[in-house]
Amino acid sequence: MAKKFIDVMDTTFRDGFQSVFGGRVLMEDFFPAVEAAKMAGINHFEFGGGARFQSLYFYLREDAFEMMDRFRKIVGPDANLQTLARGVNTVMLDTGSKELIDLHAKMFKKHGTTTIRNFDALNDVENLKYSAERIKHHGLKHEAVVTMMDLPPGCHGAHNVEFYEKTLRDILDSGLPFDSICFKDASGTSNPQKVFETITMARKLLGDDTHIRLHTHETAGVSVAAYMAALEAGIDGIDMAAAPVSGGTSQPDILTMLHATKGMNYDLGGLEIGKILTYEKELQSCLSDYFMPPEATMVSPIIPFSPMPGGALTANTQMMRDNGIMDKFPDVIAAMQEVVEKGGYGTSVTPVSQFYFQQALNNVMQGPWKAIAPGYGKMVLGYFGKTPVEPDPEIVKIASEQLKLEPTTKKALDLADADPAKSLENWINRLKEEGIEITEENIFIAAACQEKGITFLKGEGELNVRKISEMKKETEKDCEGSSMGSGNYTVVVDGQKFSVQVAEGDADIQVTAVNGESAAPSTTTAAPTVSGNDVEIKALLPGNVWKIVANPGQSVNEGDVIMILESMKMEIDVVAPRGGVIKSINVATNDKVVEGQVVAVLG
Repeated sequence: MAKKFIDVMDTTFRDGFQSVFGGRVLMEDFFPAVEAAKMAGINHFEFGGGARFQSLYFYLREDAFEMMDRFRKIVGPDANLQTLARGVNTVMLDTGSKELIDLHAKMFKKHGTTTIRNFDALNDVENLKYSAERIKHHGLKHEAVVTMMDLPPGCHGAHNVEFYEKTLRDILDSGLPFDSICFKDASGTSNPQKVFETITMARKLLGDDTHIRLHTHETAGVSVAAYMAALEAGIDGIDMAAAPVSGGTSQPDILTMLHATKGMNYDLGGLEIGKILTYEKELQSCLSDYFMPPEATMVSPIIPFSPMPGGALTANTQMMRDNGIMDKFPDVIAAMQEVVEKGGYGTSVTPVSQFYFQQALNNVMQGPWKAIAPGYGKMVLGYFGKTPVEPDPEIVKIASEQLKLEPTTKKALDLADADPAKSLENWINRLKEEGIEITEENIFIAAACQEKGITFLKGEGELNVRKISEMKKETEKDCEGSSMGSGNYTVVVDGQKFSVQVAEGDADIQVTAVNGESAAPSTTTAAPTVSGNDVEIKALLPGNVWKIVANPGQSVNEGDVIMILESMKMEIDVVAPRGGVIKSINVATNDKVVEGQVVAVLG
């Protein structure tokens, strides 16, 4: 009897990179490994989409469409190249209009994509319908998704077999076109027995002719057991990655699964151990200079209590390191259970996983529910679709008051389509204003990445890659010059701690005591004179000044936005605590700020 052929998708160059390096891997560094993977017999790759699309523009000064074209050229015309999309969000930061959803499918087809895996984090099938239609319209294969996770202990109401069956039936009843079905667990928390029962249910409901896949992560330590359960239940395909971007926060290693299925009646993609060893050796060489965050290689038994997806975990820890708050990570993970439970049990996968993390971070840094993260607030208010269960009414009330938005039951697509800021015309006009060439690619880059997309297109993008060699050079430079490198530091003077910004040249810097009181004036800007009636307005989180809204001398009311900071993928409004007149703005656009730093004074 012939062994059952199991289609293997190699996730190394998309989810593997995202899960281990936050997506920050330069194309010239990894392309030799793509050639090695092809030589090893791999013909199905995840090569773009998801958060990896934005990471090229945000951190690498690279064009995702160029990367996709070059990837296709390496692997040839017959390879199945797959990307990840988020339904009505596609690969954008926010929900998209019909025009932008159509443009996404058109551009991804143009640049080498074969299949788009398409999910909605809330399992709201309404959010999949139009994107599915456009994916098929442009000649792509559509893989519809049911998103999975295990709920934290003591939580009930969704994410059991019955819930997944209802979601699958909703997909079938909607009539949306699909070529395959994927059960996607970004946090890797679904227990193997539930996986077995879910795949068994799906096989019975879909019949033998529908291709069914499982995607999971090793983050919680049960991925291999989950895949074995899925194989027993009749799965047709699984996703794996190659070392060193396998295991830990990523997918199980190809070699691990080949070993786990020895002697069994499964043929994993026709892959051979010897050829995979050669491929992994090349990949390790390609990535040898990249700093690997220690949490990327770990299996964490506390993840089911959050749950935090592998792809989001390392991206968030990289940002926390960049902002000097990595010590808060355990507290944020601990705070996530309440955030998940009160948020309505949307699946912890992008963008909802980021909403959860941002809200947990706010709860840790600013006090429970004192500051509602915009994405989380809009989710509980219904602006991204219907959550699996109703969010906590008190949290809905707080979100409505803070964001000044009413709850809605309108479809997310209809809301996005009615928003002029999400039209093609808006982004064409923005490109014209910036003097940027009008192409469909540039329109989509700008719409998907917004201000950072515009920055990239103007040739001003930031390169932010953690390489060991560069880190050593910085250390050696600091030692030789007996000075600190540019960045945020905590120093102790006469027993008192200060947060210090250090920059080369005559850049404007700020020294801030840990309690937030100004310790020394800026070298180029006079410190504000503070009287008993003046209020110092301070940054609650470290980050960058994205936009200054109010000017010195301007009258403001309580709650008016004075400036907007960008921190941890969030736009954070800095608001007036009471009415008054702005006496000074103490920072400039693009300045880095530290927690507790005085950014404005209100008289």
